[in-house]
Amino acid sequence: MAPWPEVEKPETNNYIGDPSKQNQNMAGKEGENHKAGNVSSLGNKGEIQPAFSTIALIDEPRPEEEDPWALPELQDTGVKWSELDRKGKIIRVLYGIGKFIMLLGLLYMFVCSLDVLSSAFQLVGGKAAGDIFKDDSVLSNPVAGLVIGVLVTVMVQSSSTSSSIIVSMVSSTLLTVRAAIPIIMGANIGTSVTNTIVALMQAGDRNEFRRAFAAATIHDFFNWLAVFALLPIEVISGYLFHLTNVIVESFHLESGEDAPELLKVITDPFTKLIIELDKSVINAIATNDESAKNKSLVKVWCVTETNVTLQNVTVPLPENCTSADFCWTDGNMTWTLQNVTETDYISKCQHLFANSDLPDLAIGLILLALSLLVLCSCLIMIVKLLNSVLKGQVASVIKKTINTDFPFPFTWLAGYLAMLAGAGMTFIVQSSSVFTSAITPLVGIGVISIERSYPLTLGANIGTTTTAILAALASPGSTLKYSLQIALCHFFFNVSGIILFYPLPFTRLPIRMSKTLGNITSQYRWFAIFYLLVCFFLLPLFVFGLSLAGWPVLLGVCLPLLALFIAVVVINVMQKRRPHSLPEKLQNWDFLPVWMHSLEPWDNMLMASLAFCGKHCCGFCKCCKVNAEQEGAKDKQLKTTEVYENTMAMADEERGGRRAPAAASVDKTGTNNTAL
Repeated sequence: MAPWPEVEKPETNNYIGDPSKQNQNMAGKEGENHKAGNVSSLGNKGEIQPAFSTIALIDEPRPEEEDPWALPELQDTGVKWSELDRKGKIIRVLYGIGKFIMLLGLLYMFVCSLDVLSSAFQLVGGKAAGDIFKDDSVLSNPVAGLVIGVLVTVMVQSSSTSSSIIVSMVSSTLLTVRAAIPIIMGANIGTSVTNTIVALMQAGDRNEFRRAFAAATIHDFFNWLAVFALLPIEVISGYLFHLTNVIVESFHLESGEDAPELLKVITDPFTKLIIELDKSVINAIATNDESAKNKSLVKVWCVTETNVTLQNVTVPLPENCTSADFCWTDGNMTWTLQNVTETDYISKCQHLFANSDLPDLAIGLILLALSLLVLCSCLIMIVKLLNSVLKGQVASVIKKTINTDFPFPFTWLAGYLAMLAGAGMTFIVQSSSVFTSAITPLVGIGVISIERSYPLTLGANIGTTTTAILAALASPGSTLKYSLQIALCHFFFNVSGIILFYPLPFTRLPIRMSKTLGNITSQYRWFAIFYLLVCFFLLPLFVFGLSLAGWPVLLGVCLPLLALFIAVVVINVMQKRRPHSLPEKLQNWDFLPVWMHSLEPWDNMLMASLAFCGKHCCGFCKCCKVNAEQEGAKDKQLKTTEVYENTMAMADEERGGRRAPAAASVDKTGTNNTAL
């Protein structure tokens, strides 16, 4: 035991007072501890007894808990620019230029892999998506139309493809515009699955994954909330249909030039070397063209020429002649003149699978695996490169530019400017999925805050609808009206959602919901995959299956489940804010089994099953053993170096109880110079 420190000028307010009083107090406390039976005798009578708690002797403020959502400081650990010589400065500039070129190359490959991923999904599920659209009796149900829009967009990984199918069906009178509106809402939800998949690639670091997954799912929550609020209003009043119909009817529209495809001009030369698809096959299947079922989605002939000639053809009966003037018989055969369309195949495509005999499913699975591999690799390297570039002064400038608000009277203006920036960038890249997938890793590494990513995402929703409007204006005359009305429905749906869930701070529910989900997934990372499967596959499939059984079954099952879900959400909110307003039993969920209100049992079960599987897998087992040995060695090292001067903490540890607070323990370095 080290001696007590000497105090040169003792005062009345010092921590160490009269030694006799101190000994008396300690003796009294020692007697109380003997009565309680907590600890044994601490020494002989003449010895100075140690303090039972250092809290009274150390007046230090407790360290505040770090906010997990605070943006991290990206420190520059390299040599300062002023300390470099001329050669070092030239090398650093060249390194910076090289990193910038590499970043552009990785972004290019990232966007191309997203394009190939969309093609792969269309090859795997495109024909199934067309078959889903065939059942017009189901599509007349708005709830079924909503989940069909989600499923089809997830299958083809493109809301523009879903929209083009819907336009084809509407123009061929297989579907009304009013019945198509819920499908457009579902397509708006399905397109947000891409950046949620991208966020999974940052699961290696808990804090990065928390921010990245929240940034990805903020898009999901906005779309789901907008649908829950606006779909009933649309079913009852039809406000989107009537508003867009007035706009379309008030203009005399003519078919225009093709819409600009700014990003496609850059990416198409590369992606067309990998795969080209004939998307008209999906449209033909959706419009009940039986001959399209046997066609392949893989485009083989890229240059064709169609000729229409008037030829003599045979018909079964004279009634089948095109005209009585052009109908004659020759023996037992009846002839007539008829326009015959012939297609001349001039040049084959140059992509990898132009001469392949593989079925569409096999090609789709190959491209799916390759595109996901390239996507993950590019994303990991982009994050590493951004971490190396965005340090020190550069990071602080970017953070201030993106995340800083305007002074007080105009604080609200920054969010709307971010919304305009998101819309403009989405218009340039021609895809909301590409833009939101690009900002997800930036939020993960801490360059953009969650609060700022929300208006950027809303702007991306607006930007993708303006692109659809321009594409609709370039449609042929037969589909111009319907395609423009559907694009306007998509635009006003997103605008209505923004009016509901952005202007007032307390209405920005997606931010709070995504942060809650981010906290959960950072602790239980497997929950991210569970969320992805449930929200984009299992739940839409479940509702679609019920809708096939009819309205009575759908309402009889979904209404009680929806009421239960709303009740649980309300009770959870009241438990946090006004628990005393609830009955005593409902103030917490402890009356339920643990597995019903905690993810801990599920996590334990999942980890146990993975550990069991790991024992039968050599590579995985070795990795687990190495990690377990490292963790065990760290724990042992910590335990051997911890020294306690607090006898209460020693007694608690002997009983297996809880360790004393950090403020009550001394510096855990193995040495101690004073009693403090």
